[in-house]
Amino acid sequence: MKYMKNYLFISAILAASFLGAVEVDGIAARVGVKPIYKTEILSELQMAPQGMRYEQMRSRMIERLLILNAATQAKLHLQDWAVQNRIDEIIKSTFAGDRNKLMAYLTQSGLSYAKWSERIKENMIISAMRWQTIDRNINPSPAQMRNEYLKNPQHYRSPRRVTVSVILLSPDKASLMGEVSQALKNQPFADVARKYSSDSRSSLGGKWEDVVPEEVFKTEVCDEISRMPKGTLSKWLEIEGWCFLIRLDDVKPPKDNTFEEAYDEIDRRVRSELSEKLFKEWIDRLKRDTYIKVY
Repeated sequence: MKYMKNYLFISAILAASFLGAVEVDGIAARVGVKPIYKTEILSELQMAPQGMRYEQMRSRMIERLLILNAATQAKLHLQDWAVQNRIDEIIKSTFAGDRNKLMAYLTQSGLSYAKWSERIKENMIISAMRWQTIDRNINPSPAQMRNEYLKNPQHYRSPRRVTVSVILLSPDKASLMGEVSQALKNQPFADVARKYSSDSRSSLGGKWEDVVPEEVFKTEVCDEISRMPKGTLSKWLEIEGWCFLIRLDDVKPPKDNTFEEAYDEIDRRVRSELSEKLFKEWIDRLKRDTYIKVY
């Protein structure tokens, strides 16, 4: 499943390279002397988030060409070793380090290695241009930071956290529920968990300490935890053949973080907002200086 998800990720990188310069459905736009074909846009849309429209994708592809043109004018050059290092990272993370799997996928998709690697290089150039033009120049002021904190306090609340102890029986051990319940009557929960549980923390007595339930447990388990008073033991939960028994040991309610506690998150949000604002202004300048025609 992870391998297939990674394929979907890499497909997003590959899609715009799939079609050559053969006009099938006609030109959708022109940026300088470079055309964007309708079939290229439709190919990108297949990999785009659900709900993205044709016009939005066309605008995104126009922006991409504008940045690549700006990089050419700025004489931005990437060393071959840097591009190769990035390709090696993708092969490692997406194709389990197996170059043959990459080549098989490219063949299946009708792509040449040269076109694919050129697409990777373009992505790196776009990232470098954005960093040089925008991101490295962003330095939020104390006033901007404080204003963000006061304006959006909901972003800087710590969620409810709990400490729970869990006994998890795999489907082949579901018949042991009664035996486990009986053992808990006269043995410490941690000892019973170490003996019976298939949970990843059984060696720790089944303890999950100071966690946000929604980040680590299934929805059914989270729902049960939300209904439990502190110090109580749940009923057995059966989910897809797995059997859960939960003890709620501690609860930390949601809390508003101080400015100091939330500083890193505030900084990230302010930088992101400034980056998007400056990016739009940059693209608008590039559009004014470039011949663009939309058909």
